Amino acid sequence: MHTDTERCVRAVRSKDARFDGWFFTAVLTTRIYCRPSCPAVPPKVENMTFLPSAAACQQAGFRACKRCRPDSSPGSPEWNARADAVARAMRLIQDGVVDREGVPGLATRLGYSTRQVERQLNAELGAGPLALARAQRAQTARLLVETSELPMADVAFAAGFSSIRTFNDTVREVFALSPSELRERAAKAGRRPHAQPRVPGTISLRLPFRAPLNPDNLFGHLAATAVPGVEEWRDGAYRRTLRLPYGTGVAALTPQPDHIGCRLALTDLRDLTIAISRCRWMLDLDADPEAVDGQLRSDPLLAPLVDKAPGRRVPRTVDAAELAVRAVLGQQVSTAAARTHAARLVSAYGEPVEDPQGGLTRLFPSPQALAGLDPESLALPRSRRATLTTLVAALADGSLPLGIDSDWDAARARLSALPGFGPWTTEVIAMRALGDPDAFLPSDLGVRRAARRLGLPSTPSALTARAADWRPWRAYAVQYLWATDDHPVNHLPV
Repeated sequence: MHTDTERCVRAVRSKDARFDGWFFTAVLTTRIYCRPSCPAVPPKVENMTFLPSAAACQQAGFRACKRCRPDSSPGSPEWNARADAVARAMRLIQDGVVDREGVPGLATRLGYSTRQVERQLNAELGAGPLALARAQRAQTARLLVETSELPMADVAFAAGFSSIRTFNDTVREVFALSPSELRERAAKAGRRPHAQPRVPGTISLRLPFRAPLNPDNLFGHLAATAVPGVEEWRDGAYRRTLRLPYGTGVAALTPQPDHIGCRLALTDLRDLTIAISRCRWMLDLDADPEAVDGQLRSDPLLAPLVDKAPGRRVPRTVDAAELAVRAVLGQQVSTAAARTHAARLVSAYGEPVEDPQGGLTRLFPSPQALAGLDPESLALPRSRRATLTTLVAALADGSLPLGIDSDWDAARARLSALPGFGPWTTEVIAMRALGDPDAFLPSDLGVRRAARRLGLPSTPSALTARAADWRPWRAYAVQYLWATDDHPVNHLPV
């Protein structure tokens, strides 16, 4: 979008927050970059240039605006709506792959050479993978400096910097303030969460999103399907355990009118950026509800559902392999039965964790841990046992790679080739584990019931044809259709 100067200028002049994260305004005279909704007086058109990423702005020598704090805006929704190499690379960078494995590791995961990855990212984002990862480290550092009481050395470590000196230099370069000055400024502006109760060993953060956000189906689904020991709803928050590259963690996520409250308890601070990224992904916080709802409103039968409760998100997962296992356990059974089956696996194979603040006890078992399970111990039909053990074996040996970087069509083909994987299971995994915004479930019982009530075709083939106008947002249409049913997944727990 940053190449459409006229459209960008209109967004800046109207201070349109819908475009925050889509592009950034760099001011040539002040050498400052802003989000489109910056409250400052817009500069003259001839003094504005538009760049596609914060990293591109920083690489070009611009520093972040102190008023609108552009680095803290929601991420571009574009990367969650595409499955090409650039979008997959961005999702991996946000998940910390460059910090852990370097640019060669990123390229290997994408199946390209290092030079190809750098060329594609520079062409579309104006910055290479190292610059993009550096911008993310700076953003995490600012978040911790302003909203936590961590010592600066711990902030540098948690944000992924290799040294205190690099941390200090980067913060000064990007924000034109030292870390201590950033913290003092945040305290004066009231951004530090003094009013929140302090919990030892936890980090409290605010996760931004594009409004509107309807929390009912998002948190309702996560709470209603929560696996005991791994997930719970407690004191108005969805809580779950996390398996992370360097250790384990517990996330507590609380819906608020203008943000998601996030508390993280981590065994290793190096996992902080990854934990934040996975929580945002699970809650679909980088979605563009204006684009989604605008498209779905064009259908006169869906429009009343959208108008009644706009801003529905797709509840995802923090672990694609976990979601795939749970999708198989949920085949042709109730939500309660699926939870029971999953809880048995967790009790037998899940790794114990500590949770002094709640009732979480285990991680969901990894494919490697489940690879040795005895099929006869599963209270499942024989055919489903075979489906589960085949899936677990493919996940454990790497022949079925599933993750945020997956090619959606390739993953569907691999899943469909497994015994017991029909369209419903494959599309559930595509929707909730891989993040395909166009995944569709025309054979789902809840979708078909909703279709009949609305006067839509209820047979899978006819409904698929009718839903062509909803593309590329059919996964969101499913959320609106499900919401017509009075099921616990559609309501915030009381």
